[in-house]
Amino acid sequence: MTGPQLALLMLGMFIFIIMLGFPIAFTLMAMGVGFGYYAYYQPDQAFFDNRVFYLFTQNTFSVMNSDILVAIPLFLFMGYMIERSNILDKLFLSLQVAFRKVPGAMAIAALVTCALFATATGIVGAVVTLMGLLAFPAMLKANYDQKISAGVICAGGTLGILIPPSIMLIVYGATAGVSVVKLYAAALIPGFMLAGLYMGYVIVSAVMNPKLMPALPKDEGVMPVGEVVLLLLKAFLPLATLIMSVLGAILFGLATPSEAAAIGALGSVMLAFIYRAMSWGKLREAVYLTARTSAMVCYLFVGSWTFSSIFSYLGGEGLVKDFVLGLDLNPITFLLLTQLIIFLLGWPLEWSEIIIIFVPIFLPLLPHFGVDPIFFGILVALNLQTSFLTPPMAMSAYYLKGVAPPRVLLSTIFKGCLPFVSMVFVAMAAIYVFPGLVTWLPEVLYSR
Repeated sequence: MTGPQLALLMLGMFIFIIMLGFPIAFTLMAMGVGFGYYAYYQPDQAFFDNRVFYLFTQNTFSVMNSDILVAIPLFLFMGYMIERSNILDKLFLSLQVAFRKVPGAMAIAALVTCALFATATGIVGAVVTLMGLLAFPAMLKANYDQKISAGVICAGGTLGILIPPSIMLIVYGATAGVSVVKLYAAALIPGFMLAGLYMGYVIVSAVMNPKLMPALPKDEGVMPVGEVVLLLLKAFLPLATLIMSVLGAILFGLATPSEAAAIGALGSVMLAFIYRAMSWGKLREAVYLTARTSAMVCYLFVGSWTFSSIFSYLGGEGLVKDFVLGLDLNPITFLLLTQLIIFLLGWPLEWSEIIIIFVPIFLPLLPHFGVDPIFFGILVALNLQTSFLTPPMAMSAYYLKGVAPPRVLLSTIFKGCLPFVSMVFVAMAAIYVFPGLVTWLPEVLYSR
């Protein structure tokens, strides 16, 4: 077999094996080392003298020595500590009271809480699960429609992988070799635009069909203005201040993402003390979860870099490039094709595998089509919102089903997610038509 044929066999075997349920990171390593050993094999060579072992150890060292990736465990620790600070119930209650006169008040409060909490943690499963335990039963008790209530929790919980400080954008920055700071600046407007589209959909639905989200009784949740302000100060302000401090330090060049993540990690511990939620058990659990998730990301990087190196050495990257160039696409059709592929990959795979394994296949093609890798990264980040919301995988739906009342069917949750998927497509269309939504803020902040 020729090198390109081996590369295609390698890619096909990888997809088949992960569909069988094997761990992706170790499958990547095994495929990379196995095919690499064959590619680098020389007669009369000792077993461990094969160059693939040197490549594997160098990739491992590069991942562990990466300054950019240091931010990942720090942001994860920040998220896990905030998750254990008992702040979510206070935050949801204060926002619910503040928005009580807005149509669909509880759904709007849930979306804002999800957006803020998802931004602080960046952990989709944690946000959806906690909001599923707190806000979802409250909305059902208030006779909110099951589908729209489920959609609000699932869609709101995924915003953390787009709105900075996003771990996904750090991973993309390390993969594509672009500035994480510029990615954060580029993601701000699209992230808040998507959150605004979600809220707009909820408000319009509540106005057009009040039965979907009945208004709260006039005597329920009424508080003097002073008490409402005090509630917001206690629940909303500390968390918002921490997030804005971390994000502001990054965007205005006061600290690198890793340094700002360290500040955020310290701030999350202080928040836990302030809310009297700090304990040795919670600290130990946060450290354990941080180490486990960070190890998973690092192993994915080691495996994917080894896999992609061998795939490229065998000629697979050139084969894909020649095929795409042979289609005679323009920049718009190229972007539409890549986003369609990423959308379909989001059904069986999680965002981390897509970013680390498949996105690098498209990156070498960006210069040919004149596509800015930062613009491409934001499109991918928006697109990957759908990977959590579209069946058959739709991990957000499964997270919610795990804590929802038995009467709420998984099919109902799926149906509730679909209108929010359409909002993601609206946001992506807006970025195609108005690319300045992505490029304007980085140009203003970093044009010099």
